[in-house]
Amino acid sequence: MKLAHFLSRELLSRMKDQILISNTRQRETGSVDLAILRAIKEGIFEFVFDIVQADPQLVWTRDSKSSSIFSVAVQYRHAKIFSLIYGLDIRSALADSIDSLYRNNLLHMAGMLAPSTSLNHIAGAALQMQRELQWFKEVESIVPPKVHADLNKEGLTPRELFTKNHKDMRKDGEQWMKDTATSCTVVGALIVTIMFAAVFTVPGGNNQNGFPIFLNKKLFMVFIVSDALSLFSSSTSVLMFLGILTSRYAEEDFLESLPRKMIIGLSTLFLSIAAMMTAFSAALFLTLHEQSWIFKPVICLASIPITLFVLMQFPLLVAMAISTYGPSIFNRKMKRWF
Repeated sequence: MKLAHFLSRELLSRMKDQILISNTRQRETGSVDLAILRAIKEGIFEFVFDIVQADPQLVWTRDSKSSSIFSVAVQYRHAKIFSLIYGLDIRSALADSIDSLYRNNLLHMAGMLAPSTSLNHIAGAALQMQRELQWFKEVESIVPPKVHADLNKEGLTPRELFTKNHKDMRKDGEQWMKDTATSCTVVGALIVTIMFAAVFTVPGGNNQNGFPIFLNKKLFMVFIVSDALSLFSSSTSVLMFLGILTSRYAEEDFLESLPRKMIIGLSTLFLSIAAMMTAFSAALFLTLHEQSWIFKPVICLASIPITLFVLMQFPLLVAMAISTYGPSIFNRKMKRWF
């Protein structure tokens, strides 16, 4: 693979040299335009960058529908290639271009549904909807204001086209959010019930004065703190998931509001499960303090629910956190490259 990559780079370098010494007629005969458009559709950033850098006039390349190379990059959702537009002084002129067939501008292309290949790696319809909104907002931020109200051949503005094409995705995202929130609410409510009752049934019982027998034990304080932490975090989790269930599910909610609630809900639910297992282990050690051999088996058994939760839900939590608060998929600091 390294050898293939090296040879590909060498071939690309020689192609650049030929482009520099060839005239316009030779380039058209050699189908350079078609090669660039094909590379954009496949997401081959190195090819597009090197060839266009060799001849900056190729930035005006258009396909059979008169769509610019950046319109094609938006259509196929290749953020790295689209980010090249930030390094151009002619950004406004490129962002204002309209194809001759459907009268779609750059923002209309962002309003179209992304190819399935660009969404398959994103888990959940809600995160897919979020990614589509991120694309639309990014393109919206660079196009001239008058473009926002342009009508295409169907008489739709970019926003109307986005709503039309993403109607099913929004419904799927809503259903996915509600199903996830409902399941987690049941778990959270169960933990709240258990932890609330555990405070009044402390291990060892109470003495004649009504104080817990193990009040002066360090493990008892671990039990109380873990119980309280589990109760409060599970209560927070239930409230977050209830907020998701009662949300209006507007398009804009998928951008940050709903993911934020899901992130908080899953994080606090994980914390409540971990604290619950800690409280259980502390209570068991207080009750069976003389049976020291039970220590390691209990720790292993208590870690099973936590491990299962991490394996099943933690990847989703990380993906949602990165998608919402992580670095942008667009390189807005792209330097001038020719």
